[in-house]
Amino acid sequence: MLRRSPRARALARAGAFAVAGFVPVLVLAWFVRTNATVQDADQAVVDAAVSVTLDNDWLLDTFVVWSAVTQPGWVVLAGGAVALWMWRRHDYPGRALWAVGTLLASWGLANLAKEAVGRVRPVVDEVILNAPGLSFPSGHATSSATAAVTITLLVWPVLGRVGRVVVPLVATLFVLITAADRIFLGVHFPSDVVAGILLGVTISGASYLGYRGWSPTTRTTDAEIR
Repeated sequence: MLRRSPRARALARAGAFAVAGFVPVLVLAWFVRTNATVQDADQAVVDAAVSVTLDNDWLLDTFVVWSAVTQPGWVVLAGGAVALWMWRRHDYPGRALWAVGTLLASWGLANLAKEAVGRVRPVVDEVILNAPGLSFPSGHATSSATAAVTITLLVWPVLGRVGRVVVPLVATLFVLITAADRIFLGVHFPSDVVAGILLGVTISGASYLGYRGWSPTTRTTDAEIR
């Protein structure tokens, strides 16, 4: 029996992770396009969330600002800045390039997924925020989840004991607030943000497994991928 190389095994793990993550997204996409019960439940949650937002000015202002600063383009730029810092300050060029490539790939894949599914955004009685484009998956949720996982993995080698607790917690809160923001502003259904989070985690996780498997086994890159 032929034994696969460590690189082949790592890439196989990356592929398996990608399939495991993409299947639930595909199933959810099928449900939101074909199942009226899911659509009605989605709309009911959005209606209730928008009502809460309109009744609380501070919540409205907070979510509108959060929506602006978490635009996928800004998230990619922020991730790029962290990657540049890891490259220049800590000498992790390979890891930095992997992170930027992952963030850009996620942005592109989310837009392709929107076009493939073709779901329109929620219709609400009182529009809070005009959001162009299609709805499934949420681009904000996808980019935030991708950034949360990617940046955590990017900076992991330079974190101390406290940092390895704080950074994942902050990253998780960032994703959850962004997901809530999309629903409470009435621009995405709950299933859109769930799909976005699943897609973002899958892309970043599979990308990292592939990066680890593809990197040459030199002393420098071994230090980077631990």
